[in-house]
Amino acid sequence: MYHREVEPTAEYVARFETGADWREEIESLARTEDVEAGWFTALGAVQDADVWFYDQEETEYRSVTFDEPLEVAACVGNVSLLEGDVFAHTHVVLSRPSGQALAGHLDSATVWAGECHLRAFAEPLERSHDEATDLDLWL
Repeated sequence: MYHREVEPTAEYVARFETGADWREEIESLARTEDVEAGWFTALGAVQDADVWFYDQEETEYRSVTFDEPLEVAACVGNVSLLEGDVFAHTHVVLSRPSGQALAGHLDSATVWAGECHLRAFAEPLERSHDEATDLDLWL
């Protein structure tokens, strides 16, 4: 395990703009407030979504697109730096009107309504390539 202590410096709440991209709204908040490391939770609804699933055998993401209105039942993730820019690593649980749940790594989604809480940390977190998983990970 790799770990380090983080010091919270600020907390923000935000309301996303209808029609904007969900993940880009989180990244925009981080850029505006100069947050290079943090943790967030969010909820709301989207008009569509592109969700990725990581194939551990092939070590690549598989994309599934949902072109339908969905509730954001849960959204959690972190903010860090990837190749020098702010990146919101975003996981989501979406639900259909039937109650069926869809979950994975959220690449993009069109906001219908969204609210977010972001806790910022003092020191930046930088992602770098991990040979074992072929992913860009912290520390």
